Amino acid sequence: MLTGDQFRGIVAAPFLPMLPDHAVDWETLESYIERVAAAGPTAIAMNMDASEGPALDRDEQIEVLRVSKDAIGGRCPLFSGLIAGSTRDAVRWGTTLREAGADGLCIFPPFPTFLGNPVPTEMIYAYHKEIAEGVGLPLVAFQFPKAFGPDFPPNTLQVLAGIPQLIGLKEASFDTTKTLETIDAAKTLPRKLGILTGSDTFILEAMIFGCDGALVGFAGTATDQLIRMHEAVSARDLTAAYEIWDRLGPLARFCWRPPIRDYRPRMKEVLVLQGVFQHATCRPPQLGVDDAERRELRRLALSAGLIGEAVRIAAAG
Repeated sequence: MLTGDQFRGIVAAPFLPMLPDHAVDWETLESYIERVAAAGPTAIAMNMDASEGPALDRDEQIEVLRVSKDAIGGRCPLFSGLIAGSTRDAVRWGTTLREAGADGLCIFPPFPTFLGNPVPTEMIYAYHKEIAEGVGLPLVAFQFPKAFGPDFPPNTLQVLAGIPQLIGLKEASFDTTKTLETIDAAKTLPRKLGILTGSDTFILEAMIFGCDGALVGFAGTATDQLIRMHEAVSARDLTAAYEIWDRLGPLARFCWRPPIRDYRPRMKEVLVLQGVFQHATCRPPQLGVDDAERRELRRLALSAGLIGEAVRIAAAG
């Protein structure tokens, strides 16, 4: 069971392969998760936004956990996103996810209740505390971009640290000022919480600022390289870290540029180019990318070194 001291490094939030009829491609999911796990991440998180958790039926979420757990084969913990609209439902559904094999939960804000800022600290605390006590798994809180909420008030981490089951925060504000504010707040806590950036557009910079690692969808394709990048930052070898990010960063920034909702089909196109996915299908109403975007994704993936020789030859032809 991970603790706050251990919640560091790269937690991969892989994507979810789908067939042209929008059904989950279970066979590809198994081989894909096995590939991600083999790279050695700190943990793998499924039923997240990257893996289209909000678009899945609950029985599908359970099956995603089952298939992923088998594919991981004990190499790392498996976290699940917990998506619910009320505290009662969150405790019940979290218990079901635990019984299905989740080793920890990443707590999505309960929308629409958490919409609008500021969100009262006591409401954030009560929501996480009741899940912690009712489910009994390690928990990761989730700070969203300010436009969506919740933009946690500065004292929120201090209060959340009083929940023993809480081990960290996915800091996905996509805002450098908020990231720095959160890192500074974490330094004052009575115990260690892992602060992992969820801002795919500046992963390296967030680590240099002081984040303990990253919990990101981009780690669904370059897991091993991001792990090496984090190791380089930890060793203060910024030359090696920038060598990796200078290649990967342009692709990450392109995929997560506005409108940010389109990062899923963009990243699935990359996985198709890599030969990992058969299709770039996303579940409606999400739309796919157009031909111009597809060409740019191919160019950036080539520059990043993520495409194999066969695809390189085809692209050159």
